[in-house]
Amino acid sequence: MPELPEVEVTRRSFAHAIENATVQEVRLGKPLRWQLGCAPESLVGRRVLSVGRRGKYLLIGMDHGVVLVHLGMSGSLRFAPALPAAGVHDHFDLVTSLGTLRLHDPRRFGAVVYVDSLDDPVGLKLLGRLGPEPLSETFDVAQFQGHLKRHQSAIKSVLLAGEAVVGVGNIYASEALFMAGIRPTVRAARLSRPRAARLHEAIVNVLGQAVALGGSTLRDFSSASGQAGYFQLQTMVYGRAGLPCHVCASPVRLIKQGQRSTFYCATCQKP
Repeated sequence: MPELPEVEVTRRSFAHAIENATVQEVRLGKPLRWQLGCAPESLVGRRVLSVGRRGKYLLIGMDHGVVLVHLGMSGSLRFAPALPAAGVHDHFDLVTSLGTLRLHDPRRFGAVVYVDSLDDPVGLKLLGRLGPEPLSETFDVAQFQGHLKRHQSAIKSVLLAGEAVVGVGNIYASEALFMAGIRPTVRAARLSRPRAARLHEAIVNVLGQAVALGGSTLRDFSSASGQAGYFQLQTMVYGRAGLPCHVCASPVRLIKQGQRSTFYCATCQKP
């Protein structure tokens, strides 16, 4: 599924292009995970002011209200001056004076939700419990260390939960833990302050690298301008079960944690 880097790459690929556009039409396809929350025609005439991001949610800010977009498991956005007729897996078109923004989502786990503000009940329900942004100054190392000390679960599970830090999904949790030299099964509370600090730094570095490389295209992800990502070509452990570690040549191991695949090197990553 698209993780934080893919969502940020998507945001950057169309944010400036749609800025100051006026909504001319809203077209809905098959129902998504949540209802839009307003009559589609009520958005006509509104102006797009900005496109932000909170975790894996894109925030399309208008002169009144915000449209929250989540890509779910298989979603992707396209933005272009003109797009072909919507296909069977195209479920939302925001037609503007500068082009059309389309959500393509074969599995329909994505969502497009309108809220009057991020502080209203729906906005708080979706965004209120998200942890600090890893690519911003709000991701404080001391607070991160303090959060880990309160949890007895495996460190990878704590990262995926999204409260210690938001948006570190399966691929990037495995990669960050490898960079920090931490076994994914170690209990979060057991990490010393130096090890937690190394993990904090690794999360920032891995996610920054992924954004710079356009995210990861494992199946069909591409940005809103149609560009594929390349981070998957340089992963150290993710997707490399049985292959030699790039550092020590030991075979990369694969285990299951909470129904998710976890990749690690038993030599380089210490319990």
